[in-house]
Amino acid sequence: MSKVFRYFRKNVFVDSKIVIPIVVGIIIVIVGILIITNQESEIEDTLDKKIVPIEDDNPYIQEKYDEVGKIANSTDYTQLPREWRASGPFSIDRSEYAIGEKIFIVLEGLTPKEKGEIAVMRPLNATHYTVYLTIPFDGVTKSAFNNYIEPQISKTRGICSVDDLTGKWALVFRGTSYSNLNFEINEKVVPGINIETVC
Repeated sequence: MSKVFRYFRKNVFVDSKIVIPIVVGIIIVIVGILIITNQESEIEDTLDKKIVPIEDDNPYIQEKYDEVGKIANSTDYTQLPREWRASGPFSIDRSEYAIGEKIFIVLEGLTPKEKGEIAVMRPLNATHYTVYLTIPFDGVTKSAFNNYIEPQISKTRGICSVDDLTGKWALVFRGTSYSNLNFEINEKVVPGINIETVC
């Protein structure tokens, strides 16, 4: 009997090259089965839960609902007819624009002596402006050109919401004695324009 036991111990249990991988494999299979069983029960628990409606008298939800309604009511968009307004050789196509409309700037009849830039000024409040962008012009290189701008919500420009776009804007013709051209961007929104707050 001792010979059989010695043979069995020597050839089967002592040979770690066979026993260790088998034991590790069995442990991995058991752990995998436990993980899969646990995940299935979590999914079933989630599916069995009841959906509880949020109470309608929550002031935050009502405020957001009113805000969406205000935007929806202010988007009765119809494009206004063109009414070209000019200051010297500079002109724009309207005095009022909706959010998302392009503002067309036409320059024609610029003399070779006239050089400068069009500063598009965005309102900060009722009395102060900031430069939205500038468009250079030089009568020596071009006496006429067309351009357009499309003011949009932009985090990099510091325009976080529609409130930063609406108001009285101005075109200032730096380097000339021409008077400014003023225009307004109202609260109406061109359909399809993204007006989500970005800041």
